[in-house]
Parts: sequence; structure tokens; C-alpha cells
Amino acid sequence: MEIRVLRYFLETAREENMTRAAQRLFISQSTMSKQLKELENELGAKLFIRSNYSIRLTEAGMLLRDRAEDILSLVDKTEAEFKSLEETNSGDIFVGAPESEAMSLFAEAVYSLQKNYPKIRCNIYSGNLSDVCERLDKGLLDFAIVMSYVDLSKYNYLPMPASETWGVIMRKDDPLSCRSSLSVDDLKELPLICSRQWIDQEFPQWFGTDTGKTRIVATYNLVFNGSVMVRAGMGYAVVLDKLVLTGDESDLTFIPLSGVPQTEMYVIWRKYQTFTPIANLLLQELKTRLC
Repeated sequence: MEIRVLRYFLETAREENMTRAAQRLFISQSTMSKQLKELENELGAKLFIRSNYSIRLTEAGMLLRDRAEDILSLVDKTEAEFKSLEETNSGDIFVGAPESEAMSLFAEAVYSLQKNYPKIRCNIYSGNLSDVCERLDKGLLDFAIVMSYVDLSKYNYLPMPASETWGVIMRKDDPLSCRSSLSVDDLKELPLICSRQWIDQEFPQWFGTDTGKTRIVATYNLVFNGSVMVRAGMGYAVVLDKLVLTGDESDLTFIPLSGVPQTEMYVIWRKYQTFTPIANLLLQELKTRLC
């Protein structure tokens, strides 16, 4: 299985059209068709369902697409790392992070480093906790910013000085918007809009055996989408503070939750990680700021 052919396969999967994919890669359609047919023979599986106007992935094709994206990301990252070994004043750093105010501390460290090394580029991958940790474990990321749910014994880590406060986003014209705080018991009476990560991690801890008494009307992966649903009147979004604009100019407000612990944040990286020179410089900057 050649890297070049995997790129052919991914481009065809993205375009859903072999002619357009071949044009984008500056190769002939016959070459593209031959290479992909040989790939199917090599794997012993049909990857595409072909019609007159488009190409769709089979189940085997969808599996290969997921694997090929990881493989090519790792190849590209490895090539970039070797290029950066030649000089320490430039290079790419790959970071996984959730939506969190703690990201500002990390960004300040990167910006400080870029003042002396302006050719540094920081690549942020945003996702839920499991996605971020999976990419870190595969070597696709140098660092990750995570909440305290992670088994820290698996990683090297630095605690971040800021803790995150949980609360509820609601419309300012809501009767509850005048409250100074809400409790977990209050949430049992409300239509909730929650992140899937919150459902997996916080939900059972907050509600214990009373989980059946809550009503979750929607879930989100990006907090902005959660705020849009709140504006539409669908419910109340459970979020971390400072992720949604709730100032005087906003029609939303944030009410903190009482009786629930704040969430600790950490910068983690793989044990026995071999960093590029520029990633190592960032690590030293983080240790100076966070330790």
C-alpha cells in the first residue's frame, strides 16, 4: 500500500468523482482508475460503488478513509518534523484542545515563543476528549489540553493554574436569568442542551441515581451551536464559563452552578515523547509559565 495511492484514494473519496480527483492531482483518469483498482485488489475489498455521475464509498471504503486520513496525517507530520530538525527557528506544532478558556494560557505561551521564532506555526485540532487523546496517542499531536477526566498516569503533564466554572447559558428574557446561581436540582426541571462529553463525564457524577429525572433535548459538539439552540428557545445549555459572549451587547446570560466542582485543566504529552527542537522550546516556555 503506497502513500501516493492513499492520496489518490482520499482525493477521490472527497470529490466523489474520479475525473475531478484526477484533475486536482494532475494525473490522468486512466492512471487514477488503474491505481485504485490495484488498491482494491491488494486489500481484497471493493472500496467504491460507481455510478454514471458519482462514486460512493462502500463500508470497506469508509474504513480505509478513516485509516488513510490518520496515516497521511502522521506521514505529513513526520516529514515536517524532520524538516524542522534542520533549524530551530521554524516548524509546526500540533495541539489538541477542547473549547476552554484555558486555551488562552497556552496561546500566550505560543505567542511569546513566536516573538523570537516568528516562523513557528501552531496547528490546533479541536475535538472532544476521546478524539484529542486518540490523536495524541497515535502521535498526530505534540500536546493536548485536557480536563481532569484523563488518566494522567499515562502521560507527562503540567497542571494549568486556571480552573473552569460550570454554569448554564440562557436567554436574558428568561425568568431564571435574575438568579445569582442554579443548583443541580434546578437542572432536573429544565430542558437541557449539553455536550456529549458532559453527558459521559459530568452527568453521572452530578445526578447519581437521579439521571432518569433529567430531560436532555439536544446535544452539541461546538458550544457556539449550543448557544444558537438557546437563542431559538430550545432550552438551557450546560457550558463552561467564558465560552459564549454574554456581555451587555448579548441576548444571553451565564448563570453559574453551585454545588458542583470546578474542572481542572492540564497540558499533557506522551511519555518518552521525542520532540522536535521547536516543540521542545514550547515545552520549556510552558514549564516556565505553569510551574
